[in-house]
Amino acid sequence: MAYTENWWSFPAEGDSGKTVIVTGRDDIDSFRDSGKYIYRVSVGWRYNALPDGMPEEGESLLMEQATDALLAAFKKDRVAVMTGIYTGDGRRDWIFYTKNLKIFSVVFNKALEPLDQMPLEIEAEEDGDWSEYREMRDMTYVPPED
Repeated sequence: MAYTENWWSFPAEGDSGKTVIVTGRDDIDSFRDSGKYIYRVSVGWRYNALPDGMPEEGESLLMEQATDALLAAFKKDRVAVMTGIYTGDGRRDWIFYTKNLKIFSVVFNKALEPLDQMPLEIEAEEDGDWSEYREMRDMTYVPPED
């Protein structure tokens, strides 16, 4: 299964009118088309926002460390794929699709173990049609420049 990391970013408007940066992953058809990644996991972090809705520098740095650790862990163990990152309006969300919730939680926890503790909220639900991903892509996709 091909594993590329092509991303796009788009400044969307959050519920309060503040900017939310939507970062979506492209070239993940092999995961979606396999029919195996049927669970969507949303990992959220509510933070004290700056006036523009973005995180303070310290939290932003920890968020990036978490993103890098999770990408590396799921590149090695392909039980899940990160499909989106939403940052703004006092919240960061990472979106994953996984084929096994139990194994996902083991890989997830191990990836974040070396980092400082984070106030994460985790929700999972079945989404075999990838409806959340399709909606995010339809609303925010920016084609790569040649």
